[in-house]
Amino acid sequence: MGEAPVTRAPQVKTTELAAETPAIVEITDLSLFYGATKALKNISVTISEKIVTAFIGPSGCGKSTLLRCLNRMNDLIDNVRIEGKCHIAGQDIYGHDIDTIELRKRVGMVFQRSNPFPKSIHENIAYALRLHGTNSKSEMDEIVERSLRQAALWDEVKDRLHTSGLGLSGGQQQRLCIARAIAIQPEILLMDEPASALDPIATAKIEELILELKKDYTIVIVTHNMQQAARVSDYTAFFYMGQLVEFDRTLKIFTNPSQRQTEDYVTGRFG
Repeated sequence: MGEAPVTRAPQVKTTELAAETPAIVEITDLSLFYGATKALKNISVTISEKIVTAFIGPSGCGKSTLLRCLNRMNDLIDNVRIEGKCHIAGQDIYGHDIDTIELRKRVGMVFQRSNPFPKSIHENIAYALRLHGTNSKSEMDEIVERSLRQAALWDEVKDRLHTSGLGLSGGQQQRLCIARAIAIQPEILLMDEPASALDPIATAKIEELILELKKDYTIVIVTHNMQQAARVSDYTAFFYMGQLVEFDRTLKIFTNPSQRQTEDYVTGRFG
């Protein structure tokens, strides 16, 4: 019998990046332990600002765990220990003097499943603003509108801002969560499989939004969907069993990877 057919690598957008942008995230020899289990193994990677970086790899490979290292969400898990360094804009975010609330203001996050508050569309964003010290109603209204416009949601909801955010469709709810995350103008926006629960039309809107948002934000996205990584990211990191196997421009990862393991994954031989 002949070999089983191999899936072709996803088609990658071929637009060239502008001049290289400065580094904003520098991870050096970072390891993470759940008790005695080493889940991340000596990761070193540098991420440039105002581009989209995708983390890909099979389930359980460590990509979401590394993403959560960037805003110290893993601190909320018992028995987690981290070794190594992670600098954002030159600051060691695991230093003793770091305020994690302030860090999470700088590094926003959008989760796999949309999680709007059980409040009005307007209040979903205004609530986040109040938490960070904005109390002026006029300023709040202005930021709510700006954030919804940036999230490509304003035209769909401007006439029902005071109705529940839970009444929106799944894709609209996810864009509301993105609007909430960018309202406080983070430097970095983390996205953990932001479209995995959405239909193809809603997914396409999220992808278009990501490409628009990278003009203003550094975006790091975890995705199981390699076609999505190929469509939206400028750089791609491939992880396997807690290790960073390869990190390069997305075009190279999907068309001419340096590691056989990467090639096997992106062409569908495993994973």
